[in-house]
Amino acid sequence: MSDTNPTVWSTLQAVDAPALIDYYVETFGFVLTARHDDDGTVAHAELLWPEGSGGLMLGTHRPGNPWTRQPGTAGTYVVTADPDALYARVTSRGADIIRPLADTDYGSREFGVRDPEGNLCSFGTYRGAPAP
Repeated sequence: MSDTNPTVWSTLQAVDAPALIDYYVETFGFVLTARHDDDGTVAHAELLWPEGSGGLMLGTHRPGNPWTRQPGTAGTYVVTADPDALYARVTSRGADIIRPLADTDYGSREFGVRDPEGNLCSFGTYRGAPAP
């Protein structure tokens, strides 16, 4: 893992946040670094991606909260050095593959998954355009 804390986080809200945390840890290999429960719900959790300096924050969906949106409406791209190994891992765990592993016309090797709440995740080698 990176020696620095992430400065950009994707955020997810879930109907069943404990199950979604387990899914991301067991299926993809994210690392749970923080979890704060509040009255039987997950108020806040942090999952770091072990290959870089990014992560996910998530919690239980709370309608009426100022920072809220329907569960299953997020999309995230995660860089991985070995998409073939990760693809083998997620398919062996029965992940809902929405885009099979393939090479893209922009030089990435990647695949896409829908998590149990409906969020879309792509995993691939594309690291983005170089900084100016």
